[in-house]
Order: sequence, then C-alpha cells, then structure tokens
Amino acid sequence: MAENHIPLDPTVRGGALKWIANEYYDLNGSHYDVLDELPSPLEFSRLIHISRPVLIKASEMPEIISLWTDEYLAERMEDRQISIAVTPTGRADAITRGHDGRLYFAEPHVEKMAMDAFLAKIAPDRPESNAVDKEVYYLQSQNGNMFTGRYFDLTSDPDPSEFAPLRADVPSEISWCSEALDRCPDAVNLWIGNSASVTSVHSDPYENIYSVIRGAKHFTLFPPTEGWCLLEHSYPHARYVRSQATSQLELIPSPPTTSEVRWSSVLDPSAAVFLPSEAHPIHITVHAGETLYLPAGWWHYVRQSEVTIAINHWYDMEGRGTAWVWLNLLRGLIDVPPGNGDEEQI
Repeated sequence: MAENHIPLDPTVRGGALKWIANEYYDLNGSHYDVLDELPSPLEFSRLIHISRPVLIKASEMPEIISLWTDEYLAERMEDRQISIAVTPTGRADAITRGHDGRLYFAEPHVEKMAMDAFLAKIAPDRPESNAVDKEVYYLQSQNGNMFTGRYFDLTSDPDPSEFAPLRADVPSEISWCSEALDRCPDAVNLWIGNSASVTSVHSDPYENIYSVIRGAKHFTLFPPTEGWCLLEHSYPHARYVRSQATSQLELIPSPPTTSEVRWSSVLDPSAAVFLPSEAHPIHITVHAGETLYLPAGWWHYVRQSEVTIAINHWYDMEGRGTAWVWLNLLRGLIDVPPGNGDEEQI
C-alpha cells in the first residue's frame, strides 16, 4: 500500500488511531458470525458490506476431503516437479535475525521436488538423521499456483500450473462469491504443510475464501483498525540460500539497492504479552470441511495442526469508494521506524 503520511504531531496521530480502534471495538467486540451452510450471493454481499470474519461450517468442495489422500496426490502428480519453500525454522516471509545481528525480512529458499517426496518430508514420522532433514518444507507458492486471473481470460490453452493434474478436483471460482462481487478470482492457491510452518502476521488486499481440506488452520485475526498494534517496521530484504559447501541453508542479505520491506515486528501475535493492551485478537480454528471468509485488509497470523491441506480463493477488493483510502489511512497515519534502530522488537 502507498506510504502517504499525514503531517500531524505524532501524539495526535497515535491518539487518532487508538480512538478509531476503540470506537470500532466498542461497536463490534470480538464477535464473528458462524454459518451452518454456504451463503447465497445476496447473503454474502451483506457479509462483505459488514467486513467481519465468518466461519462457515460447510465447504464448496466436500468431495475432495476424502479423495485427497497422500497416495491419490502422489499418483495424480506423478514425478511432476513442484515449488516448495524451505526454511530452517518454518517461518517464511518473516522477520529473522541474521548472523550479523541485524534483522531482515527473510524469504524462503525454493526447491523443486515431486509430490511424493514433499509429502514424505512433512510426514509426522519423517526421519531426522541430519541437518537437512530437520528443515521445514511448506507448499506456499501462492500467486495463483492453481489458477490465476488470466485463466478466465483465455479462450484456448489454459494458464499453466504446476498442479494441473489436480485442477479437475478444484473449482476455479466460488459461485456465490463471484456473483456477489461480480468478478472472478484473482488467484486460487493450494497450501500444504505441517505444524512446523507458521505464517507471520500480515494483511492482504483480497477478499479471501479459505477452505480447509485436511487438518486444521488456527487463525489469529485483527481488524484493520488495529493494524497499528502490530508495530510495523522497515527491514532490509534477505533470502535463504543452500550452501554448496555444507548443503545447509544460509540467510543471505540482498544487495543494498533492494527496497526495504514494511512488516510487523510482532513475531507471535497469538500471545497477548507481545501486543499493546489495546489489541483484541480474534482466534478462529478452521477444520477440514469448513471455510473461513477473511475480509480484505484484516491482519492474520496462521498456524496449522499436523499435515494440513487448504485451498483459498483470492478476490480483488473493490478499489472504488472509500475502502482503499480507509485501509491506507489506518496503515499510513504513523511513520514506520527502521527495524534495526533503537525500537527493535525481536
């Protein structure tokens, strides 16, 4: 999002954000709706207008819950190579301290492997006989790894996907969401990992329909009005690279010309001790066969139980009206301090 700052005294700016957050919480509390059935397009349009998380005790794709066993996935994918994120800690796209003592926004190393090899890496009983075996593997390639927005614009050859053999099992769009928003998804993503993988807290400019196929996802959520509680800082960029000498992962800083990354400095927002007292996290667990509607701009931190498979449909948020301006206001009202200054949080 754009970093436009309002020229106000810092005390006034911070006070304004706290007032907005308190007003919103007084009106809404930590409540979220629970639906027993999938909503109609009209019902969902009302939920979008309210812009609060909704746990739906149903799924658009119930048939693949029993179908997608490890054996089925490996058989369908055969020896097709897929992109897997690898880190030493399970924290990809997260703030990490380098060997030089500085904090970095660290992107994962990406390796290509077959589905059966990947599933063996995340199995509960996998061997841990050496350092490489202890690394954490997570299928998190996103950016439309199942379907991209271009898929709906093509009239002949489909948009390529590493997971093309699985596409027949996955709906390219959620009908009640597409009708309510009058648009197709911008991206459809497949996620597979285990409890060692953690998604650091962040927000997305998408209406997110998140369907769990196996296992469970544990979400810690914050409304856009409490974004200031996540204590964003600016960090230099780095990436994990596998050493040719030792085969172990090393965090390598990017060139100095690389833009710094604005990111939350709170490693674990599910623990209240790391948050300002004004924060009001909402905890929602989504089990297999359930769906979470996560509105655009909501901050989320995600853990998972054992081997978990999920599919999410990202719909671009409405850019007209005040929604985009509102989200920018809530994020950009306060200057972002450097992550390696006097205000380090890790």
